[in-house]
Amino acid sequence: RKLIEAENVDLHYHSIIYDVINEVKRAISGFMAPEIQEKIVGLAEVREVFRSSKFGNIAGCMVQSGEIKRKAKARLIRDGAVVKDDLSIDTLRRFKDDATEVREGFECGIGVGNLKEMQIGDTIQVFEMREKKRV
Repeated sequence: RKLIEAENVDLHYHSIIYDVINEVKRAISGFMAPEIQEKIVGLAEVREVFRSSKFGNIAGCMVQSGEIKRKAKARLIRDGAVVKDDLSIDTLRRFKDDATEVREGFECGIGVGNLKEMQIGDTIQVFEMREKKRV
C-alpha cells in the first residue's frame, strides 16, 4: 500500500470482470485521439465565371447535389482531379441576395476569393471535417 501511494498508482477493486473490461475501454478511449472524417456536403458545377475587382472571381453555379454553405471548406475539381484545395466559400448569393446555404437544383453565385484557375465546367466540392470518437 505504501509503494502504491508513493508511486501514485491508480488502484481499483472490482468483483465483476465486465466492470474491469469496461473501465479499461473507457481509459484507453480517453487516450486515443478522435478520428477525423471528411464528409462531402455538396457539389456545384461552374456554369460561368465573372471577374470582379471588388470580390475577386465569382462562379455562377448550379448545385448538383447536397447543399452549398457559406464559410464552408471547399476544393476545385477539374476532370476528376483536384486543381485547388483549402478553399473557403467567402460569398454565396442567390440572385442579388446573400444566402447562408443553397440547396440542390438551384443556381447561385459562389465567391472563393481571388482564385484565377476557375473555368467553366469545373466542380466546386464543399465538405466538412467531423470528429469521430474511437472505441
